[in-house]
Amino acid sequence: MSRLAGADRFGEYVIYERQGEWVFAADPIGGVELDVDELRIVWQGETTAEAWSGRPAAVLDRALARLPLGGRNAYGWIGFEFCAWALDAVAHVPARTTLAHLMIPRIEVRIDAAGHAISGATPEETEAILALITATDDAPPVATPAEIRLDPTGYRDRVAEAVGEINAGRYQKVILSRKVDLPFVVDVPATYRLGRANNTPARSFLLRLGGLEAAGFSPELVVAVDDERVVTTEPLAGTRAFGRGAELDAATKAELLADPKEIVEHAISVQTSFAEIAEIAEPGSTAVSDFMAVRERGSVQHLASTVRGTLAGDRTPWDALEVLFPSVTASGIPKREGVDSVFRLDHDPRGLYSGAVVTVSGTGALEATLVLRAVYQTTEGAWLRAGAGIVGQSRPEREFEETCEKLSSVSPYVVKG
Repeated sequence: MSRLAGADRFGEYVIYERQGEWVFAADPIGGVELDVDELRIVWQGETTAEAWSGRPAAVLDRALARLPLGGRNAYGWIGFEFCAWALDAVAHVPARTTLAHLMIPRIEVRIDAAGHAISGATPEETEAILALITATDDAPPVATPAEIRLDPTGYRDRVAEAVGEINAGRYQKVILSRKVDLPFVVDVPATYRLGRANNTPARSFLLRLGGLEAAGFSPELVVAVDDERVVTTEPLAGTRAFGRGAELDAATKAELLADPKEIVEHAISVQTSFAEIAEIAEPGSTAVSDFMAVRERGSVQHLASTVRGTLAGDRTPWDALEVLFPSVTASGIPKREGVDSVFRLDHDPRGLYSGAVVTVSGTGALEATLVLRAVYQTTEGAWLRAGAGIVGQSRPEREFEETCEKLSSVSPYVVKG
């Protein structure tokens, strides 16, 4: 799949991996782009631009319904700032900020254990695709590991400020992050290939869309709504390093399961996720499973739970996304106050970081995977980013170390372009 992206002959693309299947969706025939001031709907080379009002999720839902999709799928991303309209934080979002970019591909290539399927490609393109996905003679890429311990953003001081606000009763938890700029152009497809070989994500993605390139190894779902209208979210909160040897990994797992700070952080995240699904689910259908299981995600291990419910008859999958976005494990508790704290204390606009990569099937099923453990690149540069959950018991130095542990899921595998 990384070869398809690196071949640079199929236009813009989104690669998405879930549950043993990869899809390469490329060469958009249409799409929907949403920024603070404007909605743009594109179809077969023609663009309609207009002002919009209301909530972004409903705007995207209506915009997709206007396109003659004919059962086609949509792929793309939504940025963290997408949440501001639902959480009364619009004043924090600068003009022209991109909120979402979805595309409808002409070509789809699917690969799983059973083989491959190619749709929408010409015979010549199909031949080229087959050559790329069956090639075996290329050497693995060579990384230029990124330096992650420098901190020009004053992360420890920002954590201390948040702890003070929490202890003053303003909110219970916030996720604060730090951006690590990279001093070179990144080969994003090669970084995806190398990083995926060394990670154990719940989902992974690689995309080039609207001037943004990104590749990531998502640890959890924000939300999925399947064809049976089952809504699922998978909050992960509570972290320790992983991959340092069996004995040390077992010791840190035991420490994670016994740490009151981590347990409290996870429990309040699950409680919030439960309440959010209950808000849009059939009464009595919301339930928690696998409570506080430990899941390994690359260089870290997390406390994890699964929350499910059945979407109420008068609700849409986009309603579910609006209620559950941003993930409670990437924003804060209560979510409104946590998001306000993020906008005030997080130093740099988030954009795709802690947003979601989104797929929408021709039947309306929707999945949004949380964008963490990723590399990002635009014409202005390339960067990594990671955060930690701050609660009243947090210590700035430990939270800084947690960001380093999470950055280490990507930083050793960055390939210079």
